[in-house]
Amino acid sequence: MDNFENTDFDEVPYQSQDQESSSYHSAGTGRKESPYANSPYVMNQPQSEYQYQPQTEKPVKPKKEKKPRKPMGKKILSVVLILVLVLGSCAATSAIMNYRFNNVVESMLEQHATEIGQLREQIENLDVPHGSSTVLPTDGSAMTPAQLYASQVDSVVAISSTVQTNSYYGTSQGTSAGSGFILTEDGYVITNYHVVEGASKVEVITHDGTEHEAKVVGHDESNDLAVLKVEATGLAAATLGSSTDLVIGDMVVAIGNPLGELAATQTVGYVSGIDREVSTGNVTTINMIQTDAAINPGNSGGPLFNMYGEVIGITTAKYSGTTGSGASIEGIGFAIPIDDVEPLIDDIIDYGYVTGAYMGVRVQDTDAESAEMFGLPTGAYIVSVDEGGAADRAGIQPKDIVIALGEYEVSNTTELTRALRKFKAGDTTTIKVIRSGRELTLDITLDEKPQNTTEETLPQEQPQQPSREDAFDDLYEYFRRYFGG
Repeated sequence: MDNFENTDFDEVPYQSQDQESSSYHSAGTGRKESPYANSPYVMNQPQSEYQYQPQTEKPVKPKKEKKPRKPMGKKILSVVLILVLVLGSCAATSAIMNYRFNNVVESMLEQHATEIGQLREQIENLDVPHGSSTVLPTDGSAMTPAQLYASQVDSVVAISSTVQTNSYYGTSQGTSAGSGFILTEDGYVITNYHVVEGASKVEVITHDGTEHEAKVVGHDESNDLAVLKVEATGLAAATLGSSTDLVIGDMVVAIGNPLGELAATQTVGYVSGIDREVSTGNVTTINMIQTDAAINPGNSGGPLFNMYGEVIGITTAKYSGTTGSGASIEGIGFAIPIDDVEPLIDDIIDYGYVTGAYMGVRVQDTDAESAEMFGLPTGAYIVSVDEGGAADRAGIQPKDIVIALGEYEVSNTTELTRALRKFKAGDTTTIKVIRSGRELTLDITLDEKPQNTTEETLPQEQPQQPSREDAFDDLYEYFRRYFGG
């Protein structure tokens, strides 16, 4: 210790820390450099007892002035008043709507009760066949197929004919089946002639299954028409309509006895064509209605109805088979227009045969190629004239061309036949003919058609057969006996 005290030190004046620090780094002067001069740690450095620390004052935020609060009672009162107004408005509207709705409902209920009462009264007074629940229209409007069937099925009958046939093996007995319809309540029935042709016995079966033996009152072979009579009264008679009013597209209904086994079968279709000329297998051509309502063997003689329940045709035949190319033929059926045969029906009932007007001529259609070549009109070409007949007395000559009979124009033999049906024996009318390029108008008094004499349209030239590609293998199936079973 003494040595320490006696050691001589140079007097070192006071230096600031910064100065002192710099002196440490001065080479060759003062004390030796501290071995810790470059150390990152500074330990036990002397601090001044008083050290100036600058202080920054925090800015004082100005105090916000508090707004005075509104009383909550006013807000609540306002909300309550708004709710009261809204609810009151809704309640008033609801009450008004409910009142009006109740009035409308009460009015509708009263109206429906009245309508139901009227409907019940109509049903109670309605004569529905066999207790059917189908309600029929009472205002004369068109019926649905179901309504038509319910109202008309009782007027349709099935017909069974017993026929004797001769063959190489001897005489045999068979039956043919067809259809028909009741014309009058006292038992007159209409059917096709080919259904009863050559029959030794004819039976008519009504819809309720009752069998009646029938008598053939008369027939007209050229129009394939027959009238039968059964001994019965109170039968359901059909109503005749008018085929003249038909247009293509009209809905029609056929009811009949297809195949002789399916009695009271109904098929529905449309008028597919009118004024179709169809050969009946003899020298006569019949004007027919074409329909796509299914017509099959056994339907022959049955009624074709319009949708008002009126008979507008007698179902007779159909095309069937295949073409030369193998295409099948379907949906081509035919019916005789009722307007064409109604006068004949009256004649048969009154006289037992057709007394229709008769000219006493043989005619054929004007050859279209020749007519065009020589400038001739189309009409019924007179082939021959019966001596002393109506045409002979009127001055008609062979080679004349008939173009009109009375008020009816004639462009072919079918139209002449139809025009003749508008007249009766003894009627006097006019006839227009073309002779040597001149038009003549002659007066003619028509005769009565002789029994077992065909129409004026005898013998016509056979049309040229179509090529094999267009020909029908079985062009026309005319419902002859044995087709029905």
